[in-house]
Amino acid sequence: MTIDAACNRIVKEFRSRPTLRAGSLITTVFGDSVAPRGGTVWLGSLIRAMAEFGISERLVRTSVFRLVKDGWLQSSQVGRRSYYSLTEEGREKFRAATHRIYGEPDTDWNGEWCLLLLSNLEATVKEALRRECGWLGFGPLSSNVLAHPSPDESDLEMTLKRVGASDDVVIMSARTIRNDASLWALARSAWNLDDIDARYERFVTMFRPLYAEMKKTSNVDPRNAFVARTLLIQEYRKVLLRDPQLPADLLPAGWHGTAAYQLCRNLYRDLHRAADDYLSQFMETADGPLPPPAGSYLQRFGGLADAPASKRKSA
Repeated sequence: MTIDAACNRIVKEFRSRPTLRAGSLITTVFGDSVAPRGGTVWLGSLIRAMAEFGISERLVRTSVFRLVKDGWLQSSQVGRRSYYSLTEEGREKFRAATHRIYGEPDTDWNGEWCLLLLSNLEATVKEALRRECGWLGFGPLSSNVLAHPSPDESDLEMTLKRVGASDDVVIMSARTIRNDASLWALARSAWNLDDIDARYERFVTMFRPLYAEMKKTSNVDPRNAFVARTLLIQEYRKVLLRDPQLPADLLPAGWHGTAAYQLCRNLYRDLHRAADDYLSQFMETADGPLPPPAGSYLQRFGGLADAPASKRKSA
């Protein structure tokens, strides 16, 4: 199998799904490719890029309209061209997700838990907070208690503020006294770990053939690199943001999350330069091509200035 064949296999699998989540994929393109390079892109460029995934112009326009309506994107007009960028709310959500997606999982745990007590909240606010905190990895211990072993405090504060619950949620810390089977059972009831593990396993199965081909050569077509990198982050993000990233003591045996992270990190490092070449060539702003990536972009996955695939160990 060649790199081209491996990339085409991934795209074919994506296109074969009963429902193409165009809005979700556009969100990934903005977060992974557009946000670190100025944050704004011409709609025509986005339409051309999404065609690489088999998504029609009509579906792109409909999906962008919905993302604007939902508060993710905002538009500006220059002449007859429309340009789109993330809203402030969209940027906040990406900031909350970025370090989880591109950062190394935290495996250290001192036995402490962060607890959110929701009994003071109105029903609609409570439901919104449960949903938003779920993306931060919090799990429900009861209808009024959410728990996480090591949340990012700044992300939590931003989420509470965005939902309008900062003044009504009680935040407490608790400590595990006995790490035994009862705690493991509690973790399985609060988080669907078996489902998350199975999703990680499917991710590894989907992308490992491409990684095997990338180990043979550092040359990859920019179009294929952009498509593969985007779907890599799309699929990894969908699983990771369900994952509370619990300590190893609370995870099922043979947890696939570790292999998924290593595979995603190594493939991203291999693909990022060629994918950026595609973006520089085909993505436009009102002032011309997308600007170079911000410095923080190069810190993704522990640093992107890394050895070529042929010199690294297999995931």
